[in-house]
Amino acid sequence: MVGCANSLIEKANSLIETVNSPIEPQKSPIDGLARLNKGDFSGILSGKRQYLKLNGENGGVIMKFSLRLHEKVKEIWEKTHQHPFVEGLGTGDLPVESFIRYMKQDYVFLIDYSKLFALGSVKARDLDTMAVFAKLLHETLHGEMELHRGYAARFGITKQQLEETKPTPNNLAYTRYMLNVAHSGSLEELISSLLPCAWSYWEIGKMLAAKYPLASEHPFYGDWIKMYSSDDFGSFAVWLIELLDQLTDGKPEWELAIIEEHFLTTSRFEYMFWDMVYRGEDWPV
Repeated sequence: MVGCANSLIEKANSLIETVNSPIEPQKSPIDGLARLNKGDFSGILSGKRQYLKLNGENGGVIMKFSLRLHEKVKEIWEKTHQHPFVEGLGTGDLPVESFIRYMKQDYVFLIDYSKLFALGSVKARDLDTMAVFAKLLHETLHGEMELHRGYAARFGITKQQLEETKPTPNNLAYTRYMLNVAHSGSLEELISSLLPCAWSYWEIGKMLAAKYPLASEHPFYGDWIKMYSSDDFGSFAVWLIELLDQLTDGKPEWELAIIEEHFLTTSRFEYMFWDMVYRGEDWPV
């Protein structure tokens, strides 16, 4: 049976079915988060049955909202996975200049992205959820962004220079869209707008690690692949997905359509971000 790392996730997944391959539970260093475990899988939906649940009213089976979202953005994410920047990380052929440009833009992106977790704590409806969002904020500021600071030091770029990076038009539009949703929308809308970044990065990391087994040993890009393919990072996405499924259960279709549109929009922004740093796009004037 698919295991849950804590009571919060266990409550949200009381109706999860078994997947084809058993997965042994492991302890996560992140309090309150579920953690996926060792096994051969390409993403959270490798066993799609865990994203179906029983319908208590008629005994049928209905699709969890996260699977609906994943199916909706399938073509967008496939194009993202096939983007030459992403492929270049796996093959090791990505020009270092492109990676430096990405690293600087992603650093200032993460400054605003981390604010979404702070707003998640504000909008949380219970202390457990508030605590996990606070933990996500801490892990982004001191874990994910530390990876960027480490890369910057290797390239002779100071922390101050990173922080002074001017976001490109695409970067600015992306973060402002999410912050607007976070301020004006519900907790469900906030999660749906930030989720494509966390979820797609984890799928990209897993895809590259599986497709290019030696990629994690690359002197430049290996650490990036190790972080984003890890179960520790994946546990962020898992928790957000499960929380969104819990919050959207029973919502009317008109609300689900709004939440879905946010997920679609930021999935498109994700692709545009990769394309932007690959092409070197910036302010034209």
